Amino acid sequence: MTLRWLFGDQLGPHFVHDHRGPLLLVESRAVLARRRFHRAKAHLVLSAMRHRARELGERVTYVRTDGGYADAVREAAERHDGPIEVVHPTSYAALGLADRLATELDLRLLDPRGFATDRADFSRWAAGRGQKRLVMEDFYRRARVAHGVLLDGEGGPEGGRWNYDHDNREPPPRGATTLGVPDPWWPEEDEIDEEVREDLDRWERDGAVSFIGRDGPRRFAATRRQALAALDHFVTERLAHFGAHEDAILEGDTWMAHSLVSAPLNLGLLDPLEVVQRAEEAYRSGDVPISSVEGFVRQVLGWRDYVWHLYWHLGEPYRRHNELRADQRLPAWFAELDSSATDARCLAHALDGVAEHGWVHHIPRLMVLGSYAMQRGWSPRQVTDWFHRAFVDGYDWVMVPNVVGMSQHADGGVLATKPYTSGGAYIDRMSDHCGSCRFDPKLRVGDDACPFTAGYWWFLDRHRERFAANQRMARAVGGLDRLRDLPALVEQEERRGNRAP
Repeated sequence: MTLRWLFGDQLGPHFVHDHRGPLLLVESRAVLARRRFHRAKAHLVLSAMRHRARELGERVTYVRTDGGYADAVREAAERHDGPIEVVHPTSYAALGLADRLATELDLRLLDPRGFATDRADFSRWAAGRGQKRLVMEDFYRRARVAHGVLLDGEGGPEGGRWNYDHDNREPPPRGATTLGVPDPWWPEEDEIDEEVREDLDRWERDGAVSFIGRDGPRRFAATRRQALAALDHFVTERLAHFGAHEDAILEGDTWMAHSLVSAPLNLGLLDPLEVVQRAEEAYRSGDVPISSVEGFVRQVLGWRDYVWHLYWHLGEPYRRHNELRADQRLPAWFAELDSSATDARCLAHALDGVAEHGWVHHIPRLMVLGSYAMQRGWSPRQVTDWFHRAFVDGYDWVMVPNVVGMSQHADGGVLATKPYTSGGAYIDRMSDHCGSCRFDPKLRVGDDACPFTAGYWWFLDRHRERFAANQRMARAVGGLDRLRDLPALVEQEERRGNRAP
Protein backbone atom coordinates (compact mmCIF):
# COMPACT_ATOMS: atom_id res chain seq x y z
CA MET A 1 0.00 0.00 0.00
CA THR A 2 1.24 3.50 -0.86
CA LEU A 3 2.34 5.90 1.87
CA ARG A 4 1.31 9.51 1.24
CA TRP A 5 3.64 12.15 2.62
CA LEU A 6 1.93 15.44 3.49
CA PHE A 7 3.60 18.80 4.02
CA GLY A 8 2.45 21.14 6.78
CA ASP A 9 0.43 23.27 4.36
CA GLN A 10 -1.49 20.27 2.97
CA LEU A 11 -3.85 19.68 5.87
CA GLY A 12 -7.34 19.68 4.38
CA PRO A 13 -9.51 16.78 3.20
CA HIS A 14 -8.76 17.47 -0.48
CA PHE A 15 -5.20 16.26 0.11
CA VAL A 16 -6.30 12.80 1.29
CA HIS A 17 -9.83 12.19 -0.02
CA ASP A 18 -8.56 9.86 -2.76
CA HIS A 19 -6.17 7.93 -0.55
CA ARG A 20 -7.11 5.24 1.96
CA GLY A 21 -3.61 4.18 2.89
CA PRO A 22 -1.15 5.38 5.54
CA LEU A 23 0.01 8.99 5.85
CA LEU A 24 3.19 10.74 6.94
CA LEU A 25 3.53 14.20 8.51
CA VAL A 26 6.93 15.55 9.56
CA GLU A 27 7.41 18.34 12.10
CA SER A 28 10.97 19.62 11.78
CA ARG A 29 12.40 21.91 14.44
CA ALA A 30 15.32 22.57 12.11
CA VAL A 31 13.02 24.66 9.90
CA LEU A 32 12.32 27.02 12.80
CA ALA A 33 15.99 27.08 13.79
CA ARG A 34 17.22 28.23 10.38
CA ARG A 35 15.26 31.50 10.24
CA ARG A 36 13.53 33.80 12.72
CA PHE A 37 9.83 33.35 12.07
CA HIS A 38 7.02 35.16 13.83
CA ARG A 39 6.20 33.37 17.04
CA ALA A 40 2.45 33.38 16.26
CA LYS A 41 3.18 31.83 12.86
CA ALA A 42 5.24 29.02 14.37
CA HIS A 43 2.45 28.43 16.88
CA LEU A 44 -0.25 28.34 14.18
CA VAL A 45 1.59 25.93 11.89
CA LEU A 46 2.56 23.51 14.66
CA SER A 47 -0.93 23.66 16.16
CA ALA A 48 -2.51 22.97 12.77
CA MET A 49 -0.20 20.02 12.07
CA ARG A 50 -0.69 18.46 15.49
CA HIS A 51 -4.45 18.94 15.34
CA ARG A 52 -4.52 17.25 11.94
CA ALA A 53 -2.44 14.35 13.24
CA ARG A 54 -4.91 13.85 16.08
CA GLU A 55 -7.83 13.86 13.62
CA LEU A 56 -6.16 11.31 11.35
CA GLY A 57 -5.40 9.00 14.26
CA GLU A 58 -3.64 5.72 13.54
CA ARG A 59 -3.57 6.42 9.79
CA VAL A 60 -0.78 8.95 10.21
CA THR A 61 2.80 8.59 11.32
CA TYR A 62 3.62 11.93 12.91
CA VAL A 63 7.37 12.46 13.16
CA ARG A 64 8.86 15.14 15.39
CA THR A 65 12.50 15.66 14.57
CA ASP A 66 15.29 18.07 15.39
CA GLY A 67 16.70 17.39 11.93
CA GLY A 68 15.42 17.92 8.43
CA TYR A 69 12.66 16.35 6.37
CA ALA A 70 14.90 14.15 4.25
CA ASP A 71 16.11 11.83 7.01
CA ALA A 72 12.60 11.57 8.46
CA VAL A 73 11.18 10.54 5.08
CA ARG A 74 14.00 8.05 4.49
CA GLU A 75 13.38 6.42 7.87
CA ALA A 76 9.65 6.29 7.22
CA ALA A 77 10.33 4.71 3.82
CA GLU A 78 12.44 1.99 5.44
CA ARG A 79 9.70 1.17 7.93
CA HIS A 80 6.98 1.27 5.28
CA ASP A 81 8.82 -0.82 2.67
CA GLY A 82 6.58 0.29 -0.17
CA PRO A 83 5.94 3.15 -2.60
CA ILE A 84 5.54 6.75 -1.41
CA GLU A 85 3.69 9.63 -3.00
CA VAL A 86 3.56 13.32 -2.23
CA VAL A 87 1.27 16.08 -3.46
CA HIS A 88 3.25 18.70 -5.37
CA PRO A 89 4.77 21.02 -2.72
CA THR A 90 4.30 24.78 -2.66
CA SER A 91 7.92 25.94 -2.86
CA TYR A 92 10.94 25.35 -5.06
CA ALA A 93 12.94 24.23 -2.03
CA ALA A 94 10.37 21.59 -1.05
CA LEU A 95 10.00 20.45 -4.66
CA GLY A 96 13.77 20.10 -4.92
CA LEU A 97 13.75 17.96 -1.78
CA ALA A 98 11.04 15.71 -3.21
CA ASP A 99 12.90 15.40 -6.51
CA ARG A 100 16.14 14.46 -4.74
CA LEU A 101 14.40 11.85 -2.61
CA ALA A 102 12.77 10.43 -5.75
CA THR A 103 16.22 9.50 -7.05
CA GLU A 104 16.78 7.16 -4.11
CA LEU A 105 13.26 6.16 -3.02
CA ASP A 106 10.20 4.82 -4.79
CA LEU A 107 8.53 8.23 -4.61
CA ARG A 108 5.92 9.63 -7.00
CA LEU A 109 4.93 13.29 -7.32
CA LEU A 110 1.20 14.03 -7.58
CA ASP A 111 -0.33 17.11 -9.22
CA PRO A 112 -0.77 20.25 -7.10
CA ARG A 113 -3.96 20.74 -5.09
CA GLY A 114 -5.53 23.63 -3.25
CA PHE A 115 -5.90 25.95 -6.24
CA ALA A 116 -8.77 26.49 -8.64
CA THR A 117 -6.91 26.55 -11.96
CA ASP A 118 -4.52 23.69 -12.70
CA ARG A 119 -0.96 24.20 -13.90
CA ALA A 120 -1.53 22.82 -17.39
CA ASP A 121 -4.50 25.12 -17.97
CA PHE A 122 -2.51 28.16 -16.89
CA SER A 123 0.38 27.14 -19.15
CA ARG A 124 -1.98 26.89 -22.13
CA TRP A 125 -3.39 30.33 -21.35
CA ALA A 126 0.07 31.84 -20.94
CA ALA A 127 1.31 30.29 -24.18
CA GLY A 128 -1.72 31.63 -26.02
CA ARG A 129 -0.93 35.18 -24.94
CA GLY A 130 2.07 35.39 -27.22
CA GLN A 131 3.90 38.63 -26.45
CA LYS A 132 1.01 40.07 -24.45
CA ARG A 133 1.45 40.50 -20.69
CA LEU A 134 -0.09 37.94 -18.35
CA VAL A 135 -2.67 40.36 -17.00
CA MET A 136 -4.41 39.26 -13.81
CA GLU A 137 -7.78 40.68 -14.90
CA ASP A 138 -7.78 38.54 -18.03
CA PHE A 139 -6.82 35.45 -16.05
CA TYR A 140 -9.53 36.22 -13.47
CA ARG A 141 -12.32 36.61 -16.02
CA ARG A 142 -11.28 33.37 -17.69
CA ALA A 143 -11.38 31.58 -14.32
CA ARG A 144 -14.85 32.98 -13.60
CA VAL A 145 -16.12 31.51 -16.87
CA ALA A 146 -14.29 28.20 -16.43
CA HIS A 147 -15.76 27.63 -12.98
CA GLY A 148 -19.14 29.26 -13.60
CA VAL A 149 -18.68 31.85 -10.84
CA LEU A 150 -20.88 34.97 -10.68
CA LEU A 151 -22.23 34.55 -14.20
CA ASP A 152 -25.67 35.53 -15.43
CA GLY A 153 -27.96 33.28 -17.43
CA GLU A 154 -26.22 34.14 -20.68
CA GLY A 155 -22.67 33.50 -19.48
CA GLY A 156 -21.84 37.14 -18.90
CA PRO A 157 -20.79 38.73 -15.61
CA GLU A 158 -23.44 38.94 -12.91
CA GLY A 159 -24.61 42.53 -12.57
CA GLY A 160 -23.26 43.46 -15.99
CA ARG A 161 -19.67 44.12 -14.89
CA TRP A 162 -16.68 41.87 -14.36
CA ASN A 163 -14.97 44.12 -11.88
CA TYR A 164 -16.32 46.36 -9.11
CA ASP A 165 -12.91 47.55 -8.00
CA HIS A 166 -13.83 51.18 -8.63
CA ASP A 167 -16.66 50.88 -6.08
CA ASN A 168 -14.37 49.22 -3.54
CA ARG A 169 -11.84 51.99 -2.94
CA GLU A 170 -13.74 54.16 -0.52
CA PRO A 171 -11.87 55.85 2.35
CA PRO A 172 -13.01 55.11 5.88
CA PRO A 173 -16.27 56.77 6.91
CA ARG A 174 -15.62 60.33 8.05
CA GLY A 175 -15.21 60.56 11.81
CA ALA A 176 -15.50 56.81 12.35
CA THR A 177 -13.12 54.95 14.64
CA THR A 178 -14.36 51.53 13.47
CA LEU A 179 -16.50 50.20 10.64
CA GLY A 180 -19.00 48.96 13.21
CA VAL A 181 -18.81 45.45 11.77
CA PRO A 182 -19.18 42.41 14.05
CA ASP A 183 -15.84 41.05 15.25
CA PRO A 184 -14.35 38.11 13.39
CA TRP A 185 -14.97 34.59 14.65
CA TRP A 186 -12.23 33.61 17.06
CA PRO A 187 -11.03 30.03 17.66
CA GLU A 188 -10.76 28.59 21.14
CA GLU A 189 -7.37 27.22 22.11
CA ASP A 190 -7.07 23.76 23.59
CA GLU A 191 -4.49 21.42 25.10
CA ILE A 192 -2.64 21.13 21.80
CA ASP A 193 -2.10 24.89 21.73
CA GLU A 194 -0.90 24.70 25.33
CA GLU A 195 1.56 21.97 24.37
CA VAL A 196 2.81 24.00 21.38
CA ARG A 197 3.40 27.05 23.59
CA GLU A 198 5.32 24.98 26.12
CA ASP A 199 7.49 23.50 23.37
CA LEU A 200 8.21 26.89 21.80
CA ASP A 201 9.03 28.39 25.21
CA ARG A 202 11.41 25.54 25.98
CA TRP A 203 13.13 25.71 22.60
CA GLU A 204 13.65 29.44 23.05
CA ARG A 205 15.04 29.00 26.56
CA ASP A 206 17.42 26.33 25.26
CA GLY A 207 18.60 28.67 22.50
CA ALA A 208 17.49 26.29 19.78
CA VAL A 209 15.17 28.81 18.12
CA SER A 210 14.50 32.53 18.14
CA PHE A 211 11.39 34.40 17.02
CA ILE A 212 10.10 37.85 16.19
CA GLY A 213 6.69 39.14 17.26
CA ARG A 214 4.35 38.12 20.05
CA ASP A 215 2.28 34.98 20.50
CA GLY A 216 -1.02 36.20 21.89
CA PRO A 217 -4.30 34.31 21.66
CA ARG A 218 -4.38 32.30 18.43
CA ARG A 219 -6.51 34.32 16.01
CA PHE A 220 -6.46 32.03 12.97
CA ALA A 221 -8.08 28.69 12.34
CA ALA A 222 -5.88 25.64 12.93
CA THR A 223 -8.41 22.94 12.02
CA ARG A 224 -10.84 22.26 9.22
CA ARG A 225 -13.80 22.76 11.55
CA GLN A 226 -12.43 26.10 12.75
CA ALA A 227 -11.71 27.22 9.19
CA LEU A 228 -15.29 26.47 8.12
CA ALA A 229 -16.63 28.32 11.15
CA ALA A 230 -14.46 31.35 10.36
CA LEU A 231 -15.58 31.32 6.73
CA ASP A 232 -19.26 30.96 7.59
CA HIS A 233 -19.10 33.81 10.12
CA PHE A 234 -17.34 36.07 7.63
CA VAL A 235 -19.90 35.40 4.91
CA THR A 236 -22.95 35.84 7.15
CA GLU A 237 -21.75 38.72 9.36
CA ARG A 238 -18.97 40.61 7.60
CA LEU A 239 -18.87 40.07 3.82
CA ALA A 240 -21.64 42.58 3.14
CA HIS A 241 -19.42 45.31 4.63
CA PHE A 242 -16.24 44.17 2.91
CA GLY A 243 -16.31 45.75 -0.52
CA ALA A 244 -16.52 49.51 -0.23
CA HIS A 245 -13.84 49.91 2.45
CA GLU A 246 -11.55 46.98 1.66
CA ASP A 247 -8.65 49.41 1.02
CA ALA A 248 -9.28 51.58 4.08
CA ILE A 249 -7.40 51.65 7.40
CA LEU A 250 -8.69 52.63 10.84
CA GLU A 251 -6.39 52.58 13.85
CA GLY A 252 -9.20 51.43 16.12
CA ASP A 253 -10.31 48.60 13.84
CA THR A 254 -7.56 46.05 13.26
CA TRP A 255 -9.61 43.62 11.19
CA MET A 256 -12.04 45.97 9.41
CA ALA A 257 -14.30 43.66 7.33
CA HIS A 258 -11.59 41.29 6.13
CA SER A 259 -12.10 37.54 6.13
CA LEU A 260 -8.97 36.23 7.91
CA VAL A 261 -9.24 33.04 5.83
CA SER A 262 -5.94 33.52 3.98
CA ALA A 263 -4.07 31.64 6.73
CA PRO A 264 -6.32 28.52 6.73
CA LEU A 265 -6.45 28.64 2.92
CA ASN A 266 -2.66 28.61 2.75
CA LEU A 267 -2.50 25.78 5.30
CA GLY A 268 -4.70 23.77 2.95
CA LEU A 269 -7.61 23.66 5.42
CA LEU A 270 -9.98 25.27 2.90
CA ASP A 271 -10.27 24.79 -0.84
CA PRO A 272 -10.56 28.07 -2.79
CA LEU A 273 -13.55 26.93 -4.83
CA GLU A 274 -15.59 26.13 -1.72
CA VAL A 275 -14.71 29.58 -0.36
CA VAL A 276 -15.82 31.25 -3.60
CA GLN A 277 -18.99 29.19 -3.81
CA ARG A 278 -19.95 30.07 -0.23
CA ALA A 279 -19.59 33.77 -1.03
CA GLU A 280 -21.60 33.42 -4.23
CA GLU A 281 -24.40 31.67 -2.33
CA ALA A 282 -24.66 34.74 -0.09
CA TYR A 283 -25.09 36.95 -3.15
CA ARG A 284 -27.64 34.65 -4.76
CA SER A 285 -29.69 34.66 -1.56
CA GLY A 286 -29.76 38.46 -1.55
CA ASP A 287 -27.74 38.82 1.66
CA VAL A 288 -24.63 40.47 0.21
CA PRO A 289 -24.20 43.08 -2.56
CA ILE A 290 -22.44 42.12 -5.77
CA SER A 291 -19.61 44.61 -5.20
CA SER A 292 -18.55 42.97 -1.93
CA VAL A 293 -18.84 39.42 -3.25
CA GLU A 294 -17.02 40.22 -6.49
CA GLY A 295 -14.21 41.96 -4.60
CA PHE A 296 -13.72 38.95 -2.36
CA VAL A 297 -13.98 36.45 -5.23
CA ARG A 298 -11.36 38.45 -7.14
CA GLN A 299 -8.95 38.06 -4.23
CA VAL A 300 -9.43 34.29 -3.95
CA LEU A 301 -10.19 33.02 -7.46
CA GLY A 302 -8.21 35.76 -9.20
CA TRP A 303 -5.22 37.12 -7.35
CA ARG A 304 -4.40 34.11 -5.15
CA ASP A 305 -4.40 31.64 -8.05
CA TYR A 306 -2.64 34.13 -10.34
CA VAL A 307 0.22 34.58 -7.87
CA TRP A 308 0.53 30.81 -7.38
CA HIS A 309 0.87 30.22 -11.12
CA LEU A 310 3.27 33.13 -11.68
CA TYR A 311 5.54 31.71 -8.97
CA TRP A 312 6.06 28.58 -11.06
CA HIS A 313 5.72 30.15 -14.52
CA LEU A 314 8.40 32.81 -13.93
CA GLY A 315 10.87 30.29 -12.56
CA GLU A 316 13.10 30.13 -9.52
CA PRO A 317 15.52 32.88 -10.70
CA TYR A 318 12.64 35.40 -10.54
CA ARG A 319 13.23 35.88 -6.81
CA ARG A 320 16.65 37.34 -7.57
CA HIS A 321 15.35 40.17 -9.74
CA ASN A 322 16.51 43.59 -8.61
CA GLU A 323 15.91 45.91 -11.54
CA LEU A 324 15.93 49.03 -9.33
CA ARG A 325 19.33 48.02 -7.90
CA ALA A 326 18.04 48.33 -4.34
CA ASP A 327 20.80 47.14 -2.04
CA GLN A 328 20.24 48.74 1.37
CA ARG A 329 19.99 46.34 4.28
CA LEU A 330 16.71 45.97 6.13
CA PRO A 331 17.20 48.06 9.29
CA ALA A 332 16.93 46.38 12.67
CA TRP A 333 14.03 48.54 13.88
CA PHE A 334 11.90 47.34 10.94
CA ALA A 335 13.11 43.75 10.97
CA GLU A 336 12.41 43.43 14.69
CA LEU A 337 8.91 45.01 14.41
CA ASP A 338 9.87 47.85 16.75
CA SER A 339 6.93 50.23 16.41
CA SER A 340 8.32 52.47 19.15
CA ALA A 341 11.27 53.39 16.92
CA THR A 342 9.22 55.56 14.55
CA ASP A 343 7.02 58.63 14.99
CA ALA A 344 5.24 57.93 11.72
CA ARG A 345 1.80 56.74 12.82
CA CYS A 346 1.15 54.61 9.74
CA LEU A 347 4.46 52.76 10.06
CA ALA A 348 4.13 52.33 13.81
CA HIS A 349 0.56 51.03 13.54
CA ALA A 350 1.43 48.56 10.77
CA LEU A 351 4.53 47.26 12.57
CA ASP A 352 2.58 46.88 15.79
CA GLY A 353 -0.14 44.94 13.98
CA VAL A 354 2.43 42.56 12.55
CA ALA A 355 4.16 42.21 15.92
CA GLU A 356 0.88 41.48 17.71
CA HIS A 357 -0.87 39.24 15.20
CA GLY A 358 1.51 38.34 12.35
CA TRP A 359 -1.06 39.99 10.10
CA VAL A 360 -2.24 43.29 8.66
CA HIS A 361 -4.43 43.54 5.59
CA HIS A 362 -3.25 44.15 2.05
CA ILE A 363 -3.10 47.97 2.07
CA PRO A 364 -0.77 48.32 5.10
CA ARG A 365 1.32 45.56 3.52
CA LEU A 366 1.50 47.19 0.10
CA MET A 367 1.13 50.93 0.64
CA VAL A 368 2.78 51.34 4.05
CA LEU A 369 5.33 48.60 4.75
CA GLY A 370 6.17 47.68 1.16
CA SER A 371 6.02 51.22 -0.16
CA TYR A 372 8.37 52.51 2.52
CA ALA A 373 10.84 49.68 1.84
CA MET A 374 10.86 50.48 -1.88
CA GLN A 375 11.25 54.21 -1.31
CA ARG A 376 14.26 53.59 0.90
CA GLY A 377 15.90 51.19 -1.57
CA TRP A 378 15.97 48.14 0.69
CA SER A 379 17.09 44.82 -0.78
CA PRO A 380 14.04 43.10 -2.33
CA ARG A 381 15.38 39.68 -1.29
CA GLN A 382 15.58 40.80 2.34
CA VAL A 383 12.14 42.41 2.15
CA THR A 384 10.67 39.24 0.62
CA ASP A 385 12.27 37.08 3.30
CA TRP A 386 10.92 39.39 6.03
CA PHE A 387 7.35 39.26 4.70
CA HIS A 388 7.60 35.47 4.46
CA ARG A 389 8.75 35.10 8.06
CA ALA A 390 6.64 37.84 9.65
CA PHE A 391 3.15 36.97 8.33
CA VAL A 392 1.07 33.99 9.39
CA ASP A 393 -0.21 33.55 5.82
CA GLY A 394 3.22 34.06 4.24
CA TYR A 395 4.73 31.26 2.17
CA ASP A 396 7.41 31.33 -0.51
CA TRP A 397 4.92 31.03 -3.36
CA VAL A 398 2.86 33.86 -1.87
CA MET A 399 5.61 36.33 -1.12
CA VAL A 400 8.00 36.01 -4.06
CA PRO A 401 5.57 37.36 -6.72
CA ASN A 402 3.76 39.65 -4.28
CA VAL A 403 6.90 41.32 -2.93
CA VAL A 404 9.42 41.08 -5.77
CA GLY A 405 6.85 42.03 -8.40
CA MET A 406 3.92 43.85 -6.85
CA SER A 407 5.43 45.50 -3.79
CA GLN A 408 9.06 46.26 -4.69
CA HIS A 409 8.80 46.52 -8.50
CA ALA A 410 12.08 44.60 -8.55
CA ASP A 411 11.11 42.74 -11.73
CA GLY A 412 11.03 45.99 -13.70
CA GLY A 413 7.37 45.71 -14.63
CA VAL A 414 6.77 42.02 -15.36
CA LEU A 415 3.93 41.77 -12.85
CA ALA A 416 2.85 45.41 -12.42
CA THR A 417 3.31 48.15 -15.00
CA LYS A 418 4.09 50.80 -12.39
CA PRO A 419 5.50 50.80 -8.86
CA TYR A 420 2.98 50.80 -6.03
CA THR A 421 4.11 53.72 -3.93
CA SER A 422 2.70 57.10 -2.97
CA GLY A 423 3.20 60.18 -0.90
CA GLY A 424 1.43 60.84 2.36
CA ALA A 425 -1.70 62.13 0.59
CA TYR A 426 -2.86 58.61 -0.24
CA ILE A 427 -2.36 57.43 3.33
CA ASP A 428 -4.15 60.53 4.60
CA ARG A 429 -7.13 59.80 2.34
CA MET A 430 -7.39 56.09 3.08
CA SER A 431 -6.70 56.09 6.83
CA ASP A 432 -7.05 58.06 10.04
CA HIS A 433 -3.31 57.93 10.75
CA CYS A 434 -2.29 61.43 9.71
CA GLY A 435 -4.54 63.30 12.12
CA SER A 436 -2.59 61.98 15.11
CA CYS A 437 0.85 61.98 13.45
CA ARG A 438 3.49 64.61 14.09
CA PHE A 439 4.39 64.55 10.39
CA ASP A 440 2.38 66.56 7.85
CA PRO A 441 1.51 64.69 4.64
CA LYS A 442 1.56 68.01 2.74
CA LEU A 443 5.17 68.75 3.67
CA ARG A 444 8.17 67.18 1.97
CA VAL A 445 11.05 69.12 3.54
CA GLY A 446 11.72 70.00 7.17
CA ASP A 447 11.30 68.48 10.61
CA ASP A 448 7.56 67.95 10.10
CA ALA A 449 7.84 66.58 6.56
CA CYS A 450 6.04 63.29 5.99
CA PRO A 451 8.59 60.54 5.36
CA PHE A 452 6.30 59.06 2.71
CA THR A 453 5.83 62.34 0.86
CA ALA A 454 9.56 63.07 0.94
CA GLY A 455 10.39 59.43 0.23
CA TYR A 456 8.09 59.35 -2.79
CA TRP A 457 9.86 62.24 -4.53
CA TRP A 458 13.29 60.93 -3.51
CA PHE A 459 12.42 57.55 -5.02
CA LEU A 460 11.23 59.16 -8.28
CA ASP A 461 14.35 61.30 -8.49
CA ARG A 462 16.66 58.30 -8.06
CA HIS A 463 14.84 56.44 -10.86
CA ARG A 464 13.91 59.45 -13.01
CA GLU A 465 15.40 58.10 -16.23
CA ARG A 466 13.75 54.67 -15.92
CA PHE A 467 10.28 55.94 -15.07
CA ALA A 468 10.28 58.80 -17.58
CA ALA A 469 9.84 56.14 -20.26
CA ASN A 470 6.90 54.56 -18.39
CA GLN A 471 3.62 55.93 -19.73
CA ARG A 472 1.92 55.51 -16.36
CA MET A 473 4.73 57.29 -14.51
CA ALA A 474 5.79 60.02 -16.95
CA ARG A 475 3.49 62.66 -15.48
CA ALA A 476 4.70 62.02 -11.94
CA VAL A 477 8.33 62.17 -13.07
CA GLY A 478 7.61 65.43 -14.85
CA GLY A 479 6.48 66.85 -11.52
CA LEU A 480 10.06 66.64 -10.24
CA ASP A 481 11.00 69.62 -12.39
CA ARG A 482 8.43 71.76 -10.57
CA LEU A 483 9.90 71.07 -7.12
CA ARG A 484 12.09 74.04 -6.21
CA ASP A 485 13.12 72.32 -2.99
CA LEU A 486 14.19 69.07 -4.67
CA PRO A 487 17.92 69.49 -3.85
CA ALA A 488 17.09 70.07 -0.18
CA LEU A 489 14.71 67.09 -0.21
CA VAL A 490 17.33 64.77 -1.69
CA GLU A 491 19.93 65.91 0.84
CA GLN A 492 17.42 65.43 3.67
CA GLU A 493 16.49 61.87 2.62
CA GLU A 494 20.06 60.80 1.95
CA ARG A 495 20.93 62.03 5.42
CA ARG A 496 18.02 60.09 6.91
CA GLY A 497 19.09 56.86 5.22
CA ASN A 498 17.75 53.83 7.08
CA ARG A 499 17.08 55.65 10.33
CA ALA A 500 13.52 55.33 11.53
CA PRO A 501 11.47 58.49 10.81
